[in-house]
Order: sequence, then C-alpha cells, then structure tokens
Amino acid sequence: MNTPTAPPDPSAVPAPAGPLHGLRVLDLATLFAGPLAATMLGDFGAEVVKIEHPRRPDPSRGHGPAKDGVGLWWKLLGRNKRTMTLDLSGPGGREVLLRLAAGADVVVENFRPGTLERWGLGWEELSAANPRLVLARVTGFGQFGPYAHRPGFGTLAEAMSGFAAVTGEPDGPPTLPPFGLADSIAALATAYAVMTALSGRERTGRGQVVDLAIIEPILTVLGPQPLWYDQLGYVQPRTGNRSRNNAPRNTYRTSDGHWVAVSTSAQSVAERVMRLVGRPELTEEPWFAAGTTRAEHADELDEAVGHWIARRTREEAVSAFEKAEAAIAPIQDVRDVLEDPQYRALDTVTEVADPELGPLRMQNVLFRLSETPGSIRWAGRPHGADTEEILTELGLSPSRIAALRAEGAL
Repeated sequence: MNTPTAPPDPSAVPAPAGPLHGLRVLDLATLFAGPLAATMLGDFGAEVVKIEHPRRPDPSRGHGPAKDGVGLWWKLLGRNKRTMTLDLSGPGGREVLLRLAAGADVVVENFRPGTLERWGLGWEELSAANPRLVLARVTGFGQFGPYAHRPGFGTLAEAMSGFAAVTGEPDGPPTLPPFGLADSIAALATAYAVMTALSGRERTGRGQVVDLAIIEPILTVLGPQPLWYDQLGYVQPRTGNRSRNNAPRNTYRTSDGHWVAVSTSAQSVAERVMRLVGRPELTEEPWFAAGTTRAEHADELDEAVGHWIARRTREEAVSAFEKAEAAIAPIQDVRDVLEDPQYRALDTVTEVADPELGPLRMQNVLFRLSETPGSIRWAGRPHGADTEEILTELGLSPSRIAALRAEGAL
C-alpha cells in the first residue's frame, strides 16, 4: 500500500510551455462533459481552478474503482487543476466567485438553467464583473426549449440522438455504450467552442455565452442520418458490426481464439482483401464496384473473409493483411492497449507521478504540437487542497478566509 504524502504545490511547478499558458479557467461543472473540457484546456497550459462544494465533492471522485480510498477516475479528470471549495449558493461564495471571475477568462458550468441566476451569478452579474469573460454552459438539453429544465446525462443523449437505435445486433435491443461517449464528445465540442469564443473576443474585446447541449454533438458525429431521412425517408437500422456503406466490414475470430476487425471503406482495399483470402473472382462481379452494393452481398463476403481468418492465428492474420496493404486491427482490451507498440511509440498512455498513489498510467494529452506541446503536470488533487492559497492570491486576508470558513462558504 502506498503511503500518501503531501500533495505537490502547483505554484512550485515550472510554468508550462503549453500554448494556453496564462489563460485562466474556473471549472464549476461536474460529471463529466464540462470538467473534461476544462481538463483539455489545462492539458495545454491553461490555469484551471476546480471549484467544488465544501460538503459535496465532485461525484467523479467516487465514480468507478478506487485505490486506498482515492477515486482513480478523478485522478484523470482532475489533472492539471488546482482545487478549492466554495458554496456558491450563499453570499460569501457569491462574493468570492465574482472576484475570481473578474480575473478569469473562462467559466465552465453545468447547473440546470436558472441555477446561477437564482444565486445572483448569472451572465448579467458575471459579465458585469468581467466583460471579457467566456461562460461555457454545458447542459443535457441546452438553456431553452421544452426539456431545458430536465436533469440531463450523457446516457439520455445517447438514447435521444439515435446512437442507441443504430447500435447493436439487428435482432437485439438498442445498445448503450459502457462509457461516457456523449459526455466525451460534448467535452471536445465545448473545448472547441471555448477556443472559438476566445478567438472572437480578440476581435470584439468582449466575451460571450457558449450554450452547449450534450444531445447535439453526438448527433453531429452520427453523420448524414437526418439528411438521408429528409431526402430519402431512409432510417438507418441496426446492423451489428456490419455497415450499410461497405463490405466486408466485421469482426472475425482467429484460430487461437482472438478477434480482429476488418474494414474495406476504400475500393482498392476491398479488392486486396478478396485477393488475399483467395476469392479474387468476386472482385469481377458488377456489384463489387461500390461499397453500398458490396454491402448487399455481406453474407458472401463475410463467409470468405471469416473462413480464411478462422484458419490462422491473430498474429498470422494481421501479418498477412499488413503485407497485402489491407486494413486490419486486433480487437484489444485495455491490457493489450498498454502493451501495443504503436501506442507506446506515441506515448498515448503515459506515466504521471502522484504523491497519494505513486506512479499512475493514464491517457496523455490529446495531440502533439511541435512547438508548444501540452503536458500533464499533476494528477487530480485532494478536495479543496488549494483553497487557502487561491484565496490568498485573490487578496483575501487570513481573517476573511477564516470568516468564510466559519459561515460554511468554504
């Protein structure tokens, strides 16, 4: 068992080289899209302060497995953030947040619409404190409309958007992902929206509100389904691992009990696959000339590819496909991912020193920049670890901090 030591002092960490260094972000959000967007900004140098309720920490601290009583999900989601406690619903918390917002560039929140306004912390008050502020509001259904005040989670977005309807086997039920797919897509969209708003600020000199509904970005990544329905009345059905756009496209079992995935989105790749598996005559069929017509013959194509793969080990199948310049990948679980040579070469899963738990392996920053790279400076920190330091930096005296703590604001 690791013995927790004193957490690192973020102020002692050398100034990051990230391109967002100097950008100040207040993360008021919980579970998971808003906080993950703030994490992405922090990964590239933004100075992120995570604000949590004094008595109700971010629920991600208790989500999923823990080690020595420390939630591991939080270590990922809370990285590169200083943490402080603040009860925004009271006068003391309101006063402190407005002072923090006056010196910030971005506030990320995901309260139900009207909550910040009820506390006297709506856009009117925040923008009065700082006209250059960008307020990112991340909610299940957006700030207006008939569902705006409903509780919203990523699962509901995965259901409402059409994702679940097209996921699963044709004769099976709609299928939800076993992870926060809609939240993660919304986080990417939020980070992009924030940077877009900040770019606009460079021209106008003023901040603005980002209204992001979690039900929307996932609909975008589902592709042209609304367009297909609008123009053709076509509703995409569940097709399992197959595609209506090309074939062969499926998962296939190898002789040693593993699984591989094959894709033939490109016509040339489809032809290489059929030559490799010993069925070159199929490439001469008129229907083979387009992905959609190949998909109509998926049974025949799957049988040819599946029969060939079933007689070879995973290593043999992958090697043969690579030599043929055909697209294949092993179906990997997390154990395989951590040993995969390509992920290792990219340092996609990197090691982070942590005083509570020791060395941690977690996903690295999203992309590599040649001149101003991002970095993981520290993993998620304890609840409220930096409260005193942040308030002192804000100019509050020890007596004022003590008074705020006494009234329950901290």
